[in-house]
Amino acid sequence: MPSLNPAVAEVRRAVRAALTGLPEGAVVLVGLSGGADSLALAAAVGFEAPKLGLRAASVTVDHALQADSADIAVRAARAAAALGVDPLIVRVTVGADGGPEAAAREARYGVLRDAARDAQAAAVLVGHTLDDQAETVLLGLARGSGAGSLQGMAAASDIDGVPLLRPLLEVRRATTREACAAQGLEAWDDPHNLDPRFARVRVRETVLPMLESELGPGIAEALARTAAQLREDAEAFDDMIDETIEDIVEHAEAGIAVSVAALAANPPALRHRIIRHVVASEFHVSLTRSQTLEVARLVTDWSGQGPIDLPGCRARRVGAMIEFTGAGAGAAVPASDRGL
Repeated sequence: MPSLNPAVAEVRRAVRAALTGLPEGAVVLVGLSGGADSLALAAAVGFEAPKLGLRAASVTVDHALQADSADIAVRAARAAAALGVDPLIVRVTVGADGGPEAAAREARYGVLRDAARDAQAAAVLVGHTLDDQAETVLLGLARGSGAGSLQGMAAASDIDGVPLLRPLLEVRRATTREACAAQGLEAWDDPHNLDPRFARVRVRETVLPMLESELGPGIAEALARTAAQLREDAEAFDDMIDETIEDIVEHAEAGIAVSVAALAANPPALRHRIIRHVVASEFHVSLTRSQTLEVARLVTDWSGQGPIDLPGCRARRVGAMIEFTGAGAGAAVPASDRGL
């Protein structure tokens, strides 16, 4: 018998590891664009899922952003069917909020979430690779987004409670292309992936190759390792916060309050994470670093300053507590970079 192509074997191993442990008889859903990454993923899921007693299906989202988008979606669905993966095509209207990339992503993940709920799927699988991870980390670094962005994408997360798996985060993009070629699968090349208007494309086509040229090979792998290490650190911090938070917070009128003494007793990194965690949990918004530092000044540099206006809420010092209340409660001064 001919030996299995190494690229095909690598993708299948990654998928098998992600699917192992899912309940027998469950449905797993692949997000399939028709590109090499998602096509290699669908092929591996179609091969591995039945061996684990799982049923495989795919969802192709037609964003209707290109003249031939419907034909592309049909080709992807036909490829899925040939791989033993039940296909579904959903056409969406992409909005404009946050720019074209963000709007398309929001629409796509909304479709995947709804399809998974309809199918009662155990998980949704998407085809992000190590290269995507490296690009994400580099973009986060360039934007000064902090450790949260530098963690990149998680191998396992969720979309509004629907489990989301990224089995290929340790697989290179070149490997998925080779896997498709070895299996006779014709992948679609999205022209948007070569459009320099998009920051991610510039990182992919110009910045990362330049770094490889100037600093030597292995930059993408190094960025992906950095993301994994930061994610481990973040998980440790989260565990510390979970152990701490119940003892230092209490309910306040229209919000929540945190002990000044407890915040002051913690090192800055943990103090800032607690502040962000409290705001995110109670008001479902994220604070920037400058906003977080200004709230922290209510603990470490208290001089009688008034309430601080934050996204969706306000923070103020009341005696020995920092109170976070809904944005409509009382007057406030805007949070800014002053004094930071």
